[in-house]
Amino acid sequence: MAPAGGRKNPLAGAAKLHESPKIAILCFQWVAAGFHPCAGRPRPAAAYLTLFAAVTLTAADYRWDLPRGFPTPRVPADYLMSEVRVVLGRYLFYDARLSVNGTQSCASCHRQELAFTDGRATARGATGQDHPRSAMSLVNIAYSEVLTWSNPLLHSLERQALVPMFGEHPVELGLSGRESAVLTVLHADPVYRLHFAKAFPEPAPFTFANIAKAIACFERTIISARSPYDRYYTGNDPGAISEAAKRGEVLFYTYPNAGCFRCHGGLAFSDASSHNTALHPSDPRKFKTPTLRNIAITAPYMHDGSIATFEEVLDHYATGGRAHGNPNRDPRMKPLALTSQNRADLLAFLHTLTDEELLRDLRFANPW
Repeated sequence: MAPAGGRKNPLAGAAKLHESPKIAILCFQWVAAGFHPCAGRPRPAAAYLTLFAAVTLTAADYRWDLPRGFPTPRVPADYLMSEVRVVLGRYLFYDARLSVNGTQSCASCHRQELAFTDGRATARGATGQDHPRSAMSLVNIAYSEVLTWSNPLLHSLERQALVPMFGEHPVELGLSGRESAVLTVLHADPVYRLHFAKAFPEPAPFTFANIAKAIACFERTIISARSPYDRYYTGNDPGAISEAAKRGEVLFYTYPNAGCFRCHGGLAFSDASSHNTALHPSDPRKFKTPTLRNIAITAPYMHDGSIATFEEVLDHYATGGRAHGNPNRDPRMKPLALTSQNRADLLAFLHTLTDEELLRDLRFANPW
C-alpha cells in the first residue's frame, strides 16, 4: 500500500522480511528515526528533529562520549555544556537541601538503580503529597523534545528543572518563597563555592537560573546505550540477545504483527508524541509515549502507574486498550493477534533493552 500523499515507499527495494529480517528491521529503525536508507541516499526528515532534537554543537568545551549512532544532544545556544557544570549539576541533583524540609532531592523521584524512576505508581513530594502521575525516567531525556507526560509545550530541561522546585499544584520540592534561604545554605558550602565559581565565572553565580542550568547539564549526560540489544544492533555482537528476543524484534518492528515501533521507534524508543491508549473509559486526555529503554525495571507502568506488571502492559495493548469504548482512543490501538509464543518473544526482546551498566555507572551516582 502506498503511503499517504503518494510518497514513494521508503522501504522500496529492501529485502523481504522473511528472507532477511535484520535488514528489514534496520530499515524500519532508520525510517522511525526520520531517515530513508532503503530509498537511495539517506536524507533527514522532520521526524528526526522531533525524535532526537539533535541540532547544535555549541558545547565546544565538553567532550561527548557518545555511543555509535547517537547524535549530539541539543544544547541551548546561549550557554555551553562543560564538565564543571555537569559535576555541579550532579551534586545539586542529589542534594536534599533543595527541598522545603531537607527530605528530598531530584534523585528521590529519579533513582539511578531504577533507571531514574522511583518505583511508585505516582510520585510523592517532600511534604508527603501524592501526585497524579508517575515519575518519568530521565534516561536519554536529552533526545526528547517533550519532557513531561502532558505538557507538549515544555521543551527546555532548564525550565523543567524549576517546575519541581517551585510548583505548588502539586508540591514537589516546595521551594516557593524560600529562594533566599536556600541560596544562603548552598553558598555556605565550600563544595558549592568551588564548583559554582568554576561553572559560572560571574559576579553572582548563586542563582536558581544557574542551578537549573547545571542540573540540566547533568541530566543530558544520562545516556543509556549499553543494553544487550545495543550490543547486538550496533556492537556487532550477534550473541548478545537470544533467538526468542530476535523473533520478538521482528514482531516489534512489523505491522500488523505487533507494530510497537509506530509509537516506540528510533534510538529513543519513543516518538515523543502524545496518545490516548484507552486506559480509562471516556478519558479524553493524551499522554507522552515513554521510552522503552530499561522498561523491565520501571514498573509500575502508564502515566498513573495503574498497570503493575510488564505482562499486564502487553495484555492491555494486545486487546487494543482495556477501555475499548473510549471514543478518544488512538486509531492505532487495535487488537493484536498474538500467540503465546509471540508474547514470550516480545517480552524477551523488551528485556534486552535493560542497560545494567547505566544502573551502576559511577558518573551518575550520588557524589556526596
